[in-house]
Amino acid sequence: MGALTVMQYDLLKMSPLSILLLLLVGLCAGYIGGLAGVGGGIILVPALVFILGFSQHLAQGTSLAIMLPPIGILAAWQYYNQGEMDIKVALVVIAGYLVGNYLGGKLAVNVSDETLRKIFAVFILIVSIKMLFFTNGNGH
Repeated sequence: MGALTVMQYDLLKMSPLSILLLLLVGLCAGYIGGLAGVGGGIILVPALVFILGFSQHLAQGTSLAIMLPPIGILAAWQYYNQGEMDIKVALVVIAGYLVGNYLGGKLAVNVSDETLRKIFAVFILIVSIKMLFFTNGNGH
């Protein structure tokens, strides 16, 4: 079966099994996001593509829609309570993130699904290699 388009997915009915699977994907993404501080897209996009058969565009768009509410607020609260959060830095990064997110989304909808999938995979690969084999600027 090929990747689902928005129109094809809209035609599907949400069975109890589908709802359970989606809740499980959300639970795993939320847990790993809270544990490792990663964006849900690192978990959600591959899960939507490989488990549910979404196209890359549909998976990324759905992942972004999931992030609209403040889904990280409870995990962030845990970090804040431990003194492991710099609010000033977060606010400045949010401003840049909003602009960058808009520009990235504008580009993403104009490239092929195959190109988008490769961009996503290369990004995750580069980050993985960096985190496994290189230290950050503080020697950690």
